[in-house]
Amino acid sequence: MANKYKLGGTGSLVKIAYRNIWRNMRRTVFCITAVGVAVFFIVFYQSFIDGMTQSINEVVQIFETGHIKVVSAQYEADNEYMPVQYPVANGKSVTELIRRLGAINGVRAVFPRISSYATLQESVIKHAMLWGLMVEEEMAANNFNLTDRGNGLVEGRYPLADSNECAVGSAFAEKSGFKIGDRIFLKTVSAQFSDKFWNPEITGIFNFDYGKADQETIIVDFQRLQRLLVLEEGTQQLVLFAKEERQSPAIAAEAQALMGNDNVVRDWQDNYWVAVMSKMKPLYLIIYMVFLIVASFLIINTVMMIINERIKEIGMMGSLGMTRREIVEVFFFESLFLSVIGALAGVILGGLVTGLFQNFPIRWTALSGNTFTELPAGNALFLQFSFASLVRAWFMGVMVASVFTLFPSLKSAFVEPVEALRR
Repeated sequence: MANKYKLGGTGSLVKIAYRNIWRNMRRTVFCITAVGVAVFFIVFYQSFIDGMTQSINEVVQIFETGHIKVVSAQYEADNEYMPVQYPVANGKSVTELIRRLGAINGVRAVFPRISSYATLQESVIKHAMLWGLMVEEEMAANNFNLTDRGNGLVEGRYPLADSNECAVGSAFAEKSGFKIGDRIFLKTVSAQFSDKFWNPEITGIFNFDYGKADQETIIVDFQRLQRLLVLEEGTQQLVLFAKEERQSPAIAAEAQALMGNDNVVRDWQDNYWVAVMSKMKPLYLIIYMVFLIVASFLIINTVMMIINERIKEIGMMGSLGMTRREIVEVFFFESLFLSVIGALAGVILGGLVTGLFQNFPIRWTALSGNTFTELPAGNALFLQFSFASLVRAWFMGVMVASVFTLFPSLKSAFVEPVEALRR
């Protein structure tokens, strides 16, 4: 206690350490920069991954499953073929199913959908997907354009209810040469396995900024497609949208109890790509740690150099009564200051960049030269600014750098004062 009393306690050691880091400005700047760059990378990369995850979540919810998707068990077994011969609940009335599912607490909307492959007969594009929607209702409930947050219509209008009309994606129209007023001659297969020929008129061109939809999809009225495919009053699938995303598991459980074991109810989080992104989180953490460890090596080397340069100074500290623990604390506090300042600089820069550019889309075409149709993500990716991510990145930077620089700091404890003063 006597030594601590003389030195003024831990506060004095902190002051000494803080003054020491400015004794070699160039070295200090290098250390701060190394940690700052690593933390900046963590902030930026995390915002990029969060943006990609958000894009995948939105695509899955809007274009594939809603928050909850209901199909028959037979359809689920062969879902990659999008069969229409297995309607939900054995083809029971769509209106009645919507009423029953819509009564579940937390459900915002319920929509019937039909997806079916089509063969085009007079087009350079030979295959497409017919997507039967209650167009007006769905466009009012959700933003189908993932960038502008609108209905995505760029020309004309969407098909009217029970009409012989359709809308096509902008990429589809550009590649095929179709324009407003043209008719698409196509063939599809009904629930009775019979060929159905159809020639709907193009009344609208849309751009959802989602490659798969814009390149391959023909939107038609649900009732028209329902009748064409001989589904009578039934539907191939039902999608439910929750008032709050976090309610979807509870709604899915209640919907499954309501629909019975002959039907399959899937929460959107069961989607393959959503699950993959969730399971990748530990890997991202490892990547962040690697960058911080690499940055910490510069501080480790710096502390080692400082100890070697200050051998006589360490000996003098010991001669004046400082304990080995206090000497270690001085060097540890020096590295801690470098970590704290560097991490703070990285967080500030990363926060400014992600905050500034979160409203400006990063396009896959700019990164790769092409759009992705296999990955369910929009063509535009927005960085996701998060204060929690900034705090987490700063904490990680300080903790990792401090822990790794503790070991070289311990070297100072083994310097004998007498031997040090002789050098």
